[in-house]
Amino acid sequence: MSDFSIRLARAEDADALPAIELAAGKIFDGVEGLSGVSGMDAVSADEQRRLIRKGHSLVAEADGRIIGFLSTEPFRRELHIREFSVHPDHQGQGIGSVLLRAADIDARNSGFAALTLTTFVDVPWNGPFYARHGFKTVTDLDAHPRLKADIEQEVQHGLPRERRIAMIRFLD
Repeated sequence: MSDFSIRLARAEDADALPAIELAAGKIFDGVEGLSGVSGMDAVSADEQRRLIRKGHSLVAEADGRIIGFLSTEPFRRELHIREFSVHPDHQGQGIGSVLLRAADIDARNSGFAALTLTTFVDVPWNGPFYARHGFKTVTDLDAHPRLKADIEQEVQHGLPRERRIAMIRFLD
């Protein structure tokens, strides 16, 4: 594992995040039926600044530069993971797992009841990764209208409905 640290994101970090997201998205080019995902728009720096101001977004740093991030947005008692990317040069070193554990700790310490997200059900570093970290698939989206609306918006932006799921991890 490389030497890296995790910290809360700062407004000035936002400009670096879209490039990391786009670089990380290139890995989808090797997944059947998802090659177009890598060309999709990244979350803009302005939107990242908005999320950072909410106080729960995280970055991973190594040698003074950002190598990964986890952007979140609070919704009542749930902390929703909006975007989660590690630069390809640093993947496979446990950085994503540490970022996810740090988000879990922050959410618990801040009084949230759950972490939520939407993801691909069948991509190893998506649904199966989150399942290994205690997330469960939301089977009744009608009971979670915010997550259902997120998936509908993703489908409208070209993601395949049959491969998208919402997941939740309750924080005991």
